[in-house]
Amino acid sequence: MKQIAIFQSDLHVGGIQKALVNILNEIDYSLCHVDLFLYDTEDFFGLPEHDNLAIHYLKPYPFLNRLLYFGLLRKLVKAPETGREYDVAIDFNSYRNECAIGALGVKAKKRVMWIHNDVEIKYRNEWKYRVLWNCFKGKFKHFDAFVAGTESIIAPFQRLSGVTDKPFGSIHNFIDVAAIRKKAEEPTEVTVDEGCVNFVALGRLVHQKGYDIMLDDFAGACRQRDDLRLYIIGDGEDREALEKQCGDLGLKEKVYFLGSRSNPYCIMQKMDAFISTSRYEGHPLNIMDAMVIGLPLYCTKNLEQYSEGL
Repeated sequence: MKQIAIFQSDLHVGGIQKALVNILNEIDYSLCHVDLFLYDTEDFFGLPEHDNLAIHYLKPYPFLNRLLYFGLLRKLVKAPETGREYDVAIDFNSYRNECAIGALGVKAKKRVMWIHNDVEIKYRNEWKYRVLWNCFKGKFKHFDAFVAGTESIIAPFQRLSGVTDKPFGSIHNFIDVAAIRKKAEEPTEVTVDEGCVNFVALGRLVHQKGYDIMLDDFAGACRQRDDLRLYIIGDGEDREALEKQCGDLGLKEKVYFLGSRSNPYCIMQKMDAFISTSRYEGHPLNIMDAMVIGLPLYCTKNLEQYSEGL
């Protein structure tokens, strides 16, 4: 039986978290024992229960530890002691030092890191990420192999990290089509005006997702016709700024912030079309979700490289 260790920071709302839960739901536990190590107890999506899936909650590092160079931090903190040797130890997060130190510190024959985003664009767009990258980039040389959510984000990672002498592969994110279609039929309190053209967006309210771009474009469209509405499913650190932007653009009666939803699909199936204006992605699950619901897609041109068939 294969022994697998997976290190992930949390299971909050997010594409990385959803991708991991989807994988855990599909593993054949008659062939594998999985130890999942988390640094937060919140579970938004709901973990599967199997005899060979063990969940371990670890204490997160103080925030300032993220600003230490990885080599120094690795000397200062201890990896978790599991008493087990693994065939593979996986840093599924790739952003947090806890996950890297865990995957590198346990006994394992092979150590793998998952890559979730176009880090080259992320590095260029987000100053906070530039600071963190320059602190943790020393960890990459210690891993044996890397897995990307889609092929198009491998080369940007290699250019930025300088890691070109290790094996790289891709395992596409996937979704449970039958489960999504079943959830889409569940009731919801959200109603829409069927006399309007109703758009939906799904994802965290953060800089990466480009909601500020979306609102500017939507305001331009609304100046052409008055029957457009936009429903945004998700929450995040940019919500207050985006709500203010809506007010400044005169969109308060046309844009609705619905917050995070455990079942967004029953809302999506009421809509006429899906919008995404992300600045960059990995392999976007929200576009896949919209395809399953059957919504027409309105996406910015840059997203073609991350989504096969878009």
